[in-house]
Amino acid sequence: MKITIVAVGLKQPTWAEEAVKDYLSRFPSDWKVELKTVKAEDRTSKKPIARIMELEAERIRNALPKNAFLVILDERGKDLTSVALARQLQTWDNQGEHIAFVIGGADGIDPSLKSEGQFMLRLSSLTLPHAFVRVMIAEQLYRSWSLLHNHPYHRA
Repeated sequence: MKITIVAVGLKQPTWAEEAVKDYLSRFPSDWKVELKTVKAEDRTSKKPIARIMELEAERIRNALPKNAFLVILDERGKDLTSVALARQLQTWDNQGEHIAFVIGGADGIDPSLKSEGQFMLRLSSLTLPHAFVRVMIAEQLYRSWSLLHNHPYHRA
């Protein structure tokens, strides 16, 4: 399985970077999961928020693997359990999809990029800091792997 997480923001707190790195290092070689980061647009400029989101969307598109199945992380997305996410990943993998998860910037994801997504996923009803979202999606992907391979990490 090939999964790419594309996230806006180059630098995150050390704890978050270490946690994501730890989860990504746990995958076996047949699960290639990587994080690609793109520069956040300067929010101190006088640019309108819509323009900032457009520029970030452009950077995200440039970082996405060609023909990837696009999963947008959004508060209005589908709320899946860990088991349901694992099953969904397996379905996409069976269809030969390279899966890309998109984490937007501080103002969210540009509507045009959202409309290009094939699936919208909600991680929580709470508003989460971007650093935590990176850790959470990396952990849930690892949990999905553990569920699909009967690994003892997931104990439900």
